[in-house]
Amino acid sequence: MPVTADDVDAAYEPVSGVALRTALEHNSRLSEASGAQVWLKREDLQVVRSYKLRGAFHMIARLDPEVRDRGLVAASAGNHAQGVAYAARSLGTFARIFLPRTTPRQKRDRIASLGGSSVELIVGGETYDAASAAAYEDASRSGATVVPAFDHPDVIAGQGTVAREVVEQFAAAHRQPEGAPDVIVVPVGGGGLVAGMAAWLAARHPQTRVVGVEPSGAASMVAAVASGGPTTLDEVDAFVDGAAVRRVGDHSYAVLADLARSGRPVELVTVDPGTVSEEMLALFEVDGVIAEPAGALAAAALRLPGVVAPGESAVAVVSGGNHDVSRYAEVIERALVSRGVKHYWLVEFPQEPGALRRFLDEVLGPDDDITLFEYVKRHNRETGPALVGIELGSPDALGGLITRLADSPVRAKKLSPDDPAFQFLV
Repeated sequence: MPVTADDVDAAYEPVSGVALRTALEHNSRLSEASGAQVWLKREDLQVVRSYKLRGAFHMIARLDPEVRDRGLVAASAGNHAQGVAYAARSLGTFARIFLPRTTPRQKRDRIASLGGSSVELIVGGETYDAASAAAYEDASRSGATVVPAFDHPDVIAGQGTVAREVVEQFAAAHRQPEGAPDVIVVPVGGGGLVAGMAAWLAARHPQTRVVGVEPSGAASMVAAVASGGPTTLDEVDAFVDGAAVRRVGDHSYAVLADLARSGRPVELVTVDPGTVSEEMLALFEVDGVIAEPAGALAAAALRLPGVVAPGESAVAVVSGGNHDVSRYAEVIERALVSRGVKHYWLVEFPQEPGALRRFLDEVLGPDDDITLFEYVKRHNRETGPALVGIELGSPDALGGLITRLADSPVRAKKLSPDDPAFQFLV
């Protein structure tokens, strides 16, 4: 196996010297909803607002000094870039970090601030894949070392230190010399975090179940398991951008495959963007936690049946908090659709006076609200098309609205979230 529990233990002390010992917090909301005792491991409070520092620092720290002096290169549009920048500055080396042009100015500034004079940001290409290709080309030309985001044994071992930290904090919270939760729920992108944590737990606390959570639109580890090896997804949904990985790492997959062969498999589940959005809002509004979409994956999975059972103890890793506040409008929209209170219709209104008034008076319920109305009046037609967004007072009101629409003179087609046109609305 490329990474063992001994590797994670060896990484623990050096990583602890630079990474924060982030909080392990009991969460009443999730505990009441699931019937389990749920704790959140707050890696969003890490010095770079994600766990990525652990793996980047560990790999860089293990390089021979002469190799490190030749410099580092990395490609990232987010958390990994911040981890590399902070690690390079801490270790007194230099890193060139390649970013796609789509990287927001806020993230560019944050990376530059963390790295200071120890980093050079190079922006080019429209996608992460283009930035990654540029980074590898730079490394082959300059002799610098590429620091992967997840697919390297030292990176995986560093990220796996989260597991040991969780167990130590869990035991301390229960005033016990040792002990581990029944379940640990971990977000999965490239697989480095779940591989490192699962490898350590399988050897040190084999009774603990590990559940890996992927976004439904980027389930690359599920695809790898089904194919018997890493495979490249044709398309990914980029909403959960921190975990939208087309192909999991070879090393991270090898760890999970070895654990499965030895009878200690990692359970894999997927969560759709609407459920992630609901959990992001709950974390923010109820718990005061600002989680990015990937950071909310593990907590969102607790909404699924069978992930945890009543009476179990569970830890969900909040893996990151680098969330662009401008995205909350999209998050709110997706959450309302997921809750069943936001719906869209294509409506054909009779082109006659009073048609809209009758729609408002006879079709809408007392607690319903129109949130979108796009109408085109054409004088040479009997009807005029409109795109109508309606927010219901409660999900239970949908049946009545559909009945009233059927009884009205308008013709209406409800848009499904699976409809390709729906992407233009959320």
